[in-house]
Amino acid sequence: MVQNPTKDLRARLEPLIERTVVLFVVIAPLIATVYAIVLLWNQLVGWKDIALMLGLYTITALGITVGFHRMLTHRSFETIPPIRFLFLLFGSMAWEGPALSWASIHIQHHANTEEEDDPHSPLHGFLHAHLGWFFNGFKANPDVYGRWLKKDKLVVWMSDTFLIWALLSLLIPFLIGGWTGLLWGGLVRIFLTTHVTWSVNSICHTFGKRMFETPDRSYNNWLVGLLAFGEGWHNNHHAFPRSAFHGMRWWQFDLSAYIIGGLEKLRLAWNVQRVPEHVLEARLNVAARQMRADGAGD
Repeated sequence: MVQNPTKDLRARLEPLIERTVVLFVVIAPLIATVYAIVLLWNQLVGWKDIALMLGLYTITALGITVGFHRMLTHRSFETIPPIRFLFLLFGSMAWEGPALSWASIHIQHHANTEEEDDPHSPLHGFLHAHLGWFFNGFKANPDVYGRWLKKDKLVVWMSDTFLIWALLSLLIPFLIGGWTGLLWGGLVRIFLTTHVTWSVNSICHTFGKRMFETPDRSYNNWLVGLLAFGEGWHNNHHAFPRSAFHGMRWWQFDLSAYIIGGLEKLRLAWNVQRVPEHVLEARLNVAARQMRADGAGD
């Protein structure tokens, strides 16, 4: 069989390119954040820069939580094509990878939580769960986890053009705020968004409280819940993965759920997945009995 030199070269270069991109996404925003703090300390940053950071953080984080996670991965609700496009666009601007890969990795996490095939299992250590798993050669496998995603033309197209939308998220703050706009609205924002998302994998499988008995070590963490717009109620999520609402008590802030609920009221979202009240109460009662049993055993 005649080998194709171009194909062989591409096969050798792809892992190197992927590691380089990951290294950039992890290291460059960190350096930029330190530099931004120095600028802030010396009062060389304006409110426009901070507004750019907060505004782009909000829309890109919602792109991940509402778009990539609840809409795409768990199919927790359906919406009209223009809104679907916007959520996938905002998620792509977060620099957390293409929609197809992101969803496939998360599906694999739920299918193998805290087992050997869990991409970011905390059993391999906190740092591994947070970002170390990026560097062990792991690749998303949508042929096994989320085959239906490959049949979705919009998801495939958004994934193929991912770099365009990611670079757009840097161009916008630069055009509005110049170099400091790029620094705060671009790199610092990427640093915050990615590390908050990764904290769901690490912190929410290590620290917090549990409302429900689940076969994994998922926890609810109020701080991650606040910063990640509801994703920090991770024990709730692992108890009811398809639910569009992760906050299951009035005091569990879940901005993503409020937005989905608002779209539903406007008739722009449908098939919104909820946990029936009797199912919720039954699971809470089981958890309470288990806690009493554990206390008696102690």
